[in-house]
Amino acid sequence: MSRRGSLRSDRYAKVKPQKLAHIVLRSRHFKESQRWYEQVLCAQSIYENSILTFMTYDDEHHRIGIVNVPSAAPRDIQSAGVEHFAFTYATLDELLATFVRLCEAGILPYWTINHGPTISMYYRDPDDNKVELQYDVFETAAEAQAFITGDAYAENFMGIIFDPDEMIARWERGEPLADLTKRPPLPEGMTPFDMARPNNPRATPR
Repeated sequence: MSRRGSLRSDRYAKVKPQKLAHIVLRSRHFKESQRWYEQVLCAQSIYENSILTFMTYDDEHHRIGIVNVPSAAPRDIQSAGVEHFAFTYATLDELLATFVRLCEAGILPYWTINHGPTISMYYRDPDDNKVELQYDVFETAAEAQAFITGDAYAENFMGIIFDPDEMIARWERGEPLADLTKRPPLPEGMTPFDMARPNNPRATPR
């Protein structure tokens, strides 16, 4: 048997993960949550029994796992834990079209905001987990990081709330992508905290 060398060598000193693979949720509303993620992410279950389901929407074997725990306590927004998790769309029109499709299904965001680096829409799943659907404004990570470390982000780390219907109308009129995604300044007299909607209930149908 050949020796592979030491796992304590410098080669393995700071090995980073290859990717973020999946999220597993404990659900009080198992079937409802499964249907929600099927609809929101266009995902499909690749394995399911009465206890759990594994779901994917791409070439990963599973992206979302849901464990059936009907006796679980409801989420307490004051408890420590995951704030939200996010999924990125390749183009702005894909994100906007997803918004339209979900609205037609009665699934509405509780917060829509131009963070600067992203155009983001926040939803709540049946267990009140927060799910962000987003579009990356900048083409490279370096550009996004430059924005985040710059003066504009220091002044307003939250973003600017936007009206999705208005953005859709502008997109359909053919406005340039750069104009649609450019983050406006804070309205006079407002602070970044005036843009926060982290604890809003689910939005009501339009």
